[in-house]
Amino acid sequence: MTANTDTAAESQPFQAEVAELLHLMVHSVYSETDIFLRELISNASDACDKLRYEAIAAPDLIADGEAPRIRIAPDKKANTLSVIDSGIGMDRQELIDNLGTIARSGTRSFLSRLTEAKEGAGLIGQFGVGFYAAFMVADRIVVTSRRAGTDQVWTWSSSGGSGFEIAPASEEDARRVTRGTEIVLHLKPEAVKYLETYEIERIVGAYSDNIQFPIELKPEDGEPRQINSASALWQRSKSELTPADYTQAYRAIAGAFDDPAMTLHYRAEGRQSYAVLLFAPSTKPFDLFEPSRKGQIKLYVRRVFIADDAELLPAYLRFIRGVIDSEDLPLNISREMLQNNPQLAQIRKAVTGRVIGELESLSEKEPENFARIWDAFGAVIKEGIWEDFERREKLLALSRFTTTAGEKRSLKQYAEDLKPNQTEIYYLTGDSLERLKSNPKLESATARGIEVLLLTDPVDAFWTAAPLDFGGKPLKSLSQGDIDFGLIPLLDDKAQDDRDEKPSGPDEAATIAEIKDVLGERVSEVRASQRLTTSASCLVAGGNGRDRQLERLLAQQNKGAGVKPVLEINMRHPLVTAIAGAGDAAADISFLLLEQAQILDGELPEDTAAFAARLNRLVLRGMA
Repeated sequence: MTANTDTAAESQPFQAEVAELLHLMVHSVYSETDIFLRELISNASDACDKLRYEAIAAPDLIADGEAPRIRIAPDKKANTLSVIDSGIGMDRQELIDNLGTIARSGTRSFLSRLTEAKEGAGLIGQFGVGFYAAFMVADRIVVTSRRAGTDQVWTWSSSGGSGFEIAPASEEDARRVTRGTEIVLHLKPEAVKYLETYEIERIVGAYSDNIQFPIELKPEDGEPRQINSASALWQRSKSELTPADYTQAYRAIAGAFDDPAMTLHYRAEGRQSYAVLLFAPSTKPFDLFEPSRKGQIKLYVRRVFIADDAELLPAYLRFIRGVIDSEDLPLNISREMLQNNPQLAQIRKAVTGRVIGELESLSEKEPENFARIWDAFGAVIKEGIWEDFERREKLLALSRFTTTAGEKRSLKQYAEDLKPNQTEIYYLTGDSLERLKSNPKLESATARGIEVLLLTDPVDAFWTAAPLDFGGKPLKSLSQGDIDFGLIPLLDDKAQDDRDEKPSGPDEAATIAEIKDVLGERVSEVRASQRLTTSASCLVAGGNGRDRQLERLLAQQNKGAGVKPVLEINMRHPLVTAIAGAGDAAADISFLLLEQAQILDGELPEDTAAFAARLNRLVLRGMA
């Protein structure tokens, strides 16, 4: 085998995001530099996994009989540290694509968080740009790679500046790299500690012990020796493992630095046999809300890596990390076949049920750990209430809410505290807790001590659009349809007596008709409110219309024509009773009722200049 000499060496610029990322790495925005070795070993392991997978269909790729392995070689004389794998390797274009660009959405958000939060150690593994972490310890990196089954060998090199060089490998390099990739780090003076064997062993033991391939340390004098256990931890019995083992496995599998908030490890036997090792993180990965909503569970078949995006859990559980290892799936299953494989569908259904069951158990036995999961991933889990009809009731029971009665309240607790004659579970959706707590639609419920769910996640506007009930009690929006609290007494007896008295003042029907005549098509209806006790007006959706918050979200995305709201007015409020004798000012008051309701809902009046002019006229009129 010989090196390719057809193409001359050439320089290429980095993608803009890569250049910015390298600037951060070179100037070390954080101090946990050990992760560079973890990331290089992880990449080498992925390359070995890919070789084993491709060799199923093309055995010639490993015709030399050499099993995939990873080798670490320090050289104090040359001041270099090499990480070498006998995996799939890369051709020229793959070197350019994999080391010169970041072909993943959300790059800008990642860089922003890396700059601002100083939490790069966790973010790098989650984002998958670990190769660039090597520039924290190296002022020059040379990568030589031969793709399995080819004769061409290429060298990629960079000093972490604006670009890189790519050239055919020398004959000497081509003889040395017979398959896979060799990464040579020319270390910075402050990073020479990584040439010490004890330092390398410490890092491998902490982060990479469960890598399935042998990791060999080749000292400058002496024979290579394996320094990791190279065992599939998920295939071992739970009784053999300690919490520390699970934490180490989680960090290696997920590329994370936090501790798992939940661990699920079991073996399924019967019609299908498979091992499961899954973790719920305790902190939120930055790409949780990427549009693809892909999970990150790794699929193995008899310890052979198959895929890391096989949709082994529904999208609303995409925060779960881990491994599922099947004994029954064919080794040559393609990624396309994974989508429609009935065996995989059965595994998915069973594992999803176990994950939800484990979350239920955790919520009862370890509420503090469950609270950590809910704080980080509650908004994602609630997607399942809309998407997973089969498990909707379980997901509703798992959900925790901030309500007018407190935080992290379950619907079970809500149902236990229902007021006499209360037949529905009430909620209000909006942008922020502060705004919801001051929303006039809460007034009548608050006066009766009725608990209301305060929902502020964007997903809340969508899952509440489904017909839902809990324990036979339907969920009801305070922003939609008619509300009648007549059978639920007020907490204040005097207020109850005042409420029972027929309101004095102008004719209700005439006032409503006058306001509707002024506002015209801006509202679909004007009616007397049962929601309000102190405020003058509010906007709600009709009984068959979409909730107001959902309407606003869809309008922001230009999805569907907006439905005109219903204006509800408090017939006891002085501003409303004043309309009958206001003369020319009646129109201004009518518009003010609409516009203040819009403002209280977090919206701007349609014509802000006209609103300001009307308000000024009314103020001046009152001062006259």
